[in-house]
Amino acid sequence: MDFRDTPEDAEYRKKVRAFLEQHAKLEAPDSPRGYRDGNDDPEVLKKARQWQKIKAEAGFAGITWPKEFGGQGGSQLHHIIYEQEEARYDVPRGNFFYIGLGWAMPTLFAYSTKDEILKHADKVLRGDEVWCQLFSEPAGGSDLAALRTKAVREGDEWVINGQKIWTSGGQYSDFGVLVARNDTTQAKHKGLTCFILDMKSPGVEIRPIKQMSGDSHFNEVFFDNVRLDDSCRLGEVGEGWKVAMHTLMNERYNLVDLPPPDFEQIFHLVSHTDLPTGPALKDAAIREKLADLWCRAQGMKYTNFRTMSALSQGKSPGPEVSIGKLVAAGRLQETGNLGSDLFGESGMLMEDDMPMRSLFQRAYLYAPGWRLGGGTDEILRNTIAERVLGLPADPRVDKGVAFKDIPTGPKS
Repeated sequence: MDFRDTPEDAEYRKKVRAFLEQHAKLEAPDSPRGYRDGNDDPEVLKKARQWQKIKAEAGFAGITWPKEFGGQGGSQLHHIIYEQEEARYDVPRGNFFYIGLGWAMPTLFAYSTKDEILKHADKVLRGDEVWCQLFSEPAGGSDLAALRTKAVREGDEWVINGQKIWTSGGQYSDFGVLVARNDTTQAKHKGLTCFILDMKSPGVEIRPIKQMSGDSHFNEVFFDNVRLDDSCRLGEVGEGWKVAMHTLMNERYNLVDLPPPDFEQIFHLVSHTDLPTGPALKDAAIREKLADLWCRAQGMKYTNFRTMSALSQGKSPGPEVSIGKLVAAGRLQETGNLGSDLFGESGMLMEDDMPMRSLFQRAYLYAPGWRLGGGTDEILRNTIAERVLGLPADPRVDKGVAFKDIPTGPKS
């Protein structure tokens, strides 16, 4: 296959590079490259908003959005080209806007009204509005369809009660896409409805979760008689699973592009580290680990090319998205582990004055979250087994059973 840019894509890449050269500076090889950039830091959010406005004014926000909603009407490949080029520059990378731009708004385009879309579109493009995704629940684990948050209709309003967990960015979000159960007499994948939720609504309580990396990216969110107008509904009543899958398809695709450290950064670290036995790059065990990480990086590169090829032909990303995310998340954790080991006892420290701002230590602690978000390793392996290898599906004892009749907890 020929993975070189088409003349049109090459021209677009040239345009992107000209913009970035004018407004940003290239990163140094030993830069931490904003692996997390303090996603729970208000100052980082302020800088990210400023950069987002610059991008929006130059036409590099909402690249794939329809033009009628302020987007560029470009291809997914143009979006990928921009992301590839921006990754080389020192710009704010707190992931404040990914959900709104790449997951939430495309869901609104498919399932909301034009008035509702126009209410949010420009604010999302310019970084004035941040969105989150309210899907996972404590009792559901990786089984989204096991959710128990209730949505009860009262005239033209819905009353929401329940709890969500692992809500990324909930503490600074303005709105969220919420899925709740409106009918327990249906099978668990039915009887669900999606809504747009104003995160400042009365009855919404957000509690940040302290992670072992020291950050608080995730949150618990509680709903106590939260009232939503029916105009906030996304899609038809009872079709929440369909809406949620539309959102998750975009999420899993975006999660393939994990944060640093990447192979270039771990190789740079190894190349500039001396062990008691000599240069780290000459250590046989370390060279073996580097070779493994390089092979995975190349596999990821060409798997992403497969996805890009599908997109260029107007197709939706297939099961290869699950393969990419499964491999990439594990590689991130192993890269962080190797980098931390090279520091010896200092590898237990996470300080900004450490080399590369403790990038590898933070990555090692943060990587387990990437192995959960967008589908756990186990869920993705099931997807690959069933949809790629054609193996039998796991038995489902709850198939076709009304949600209220599915047993929970130990038998008495």
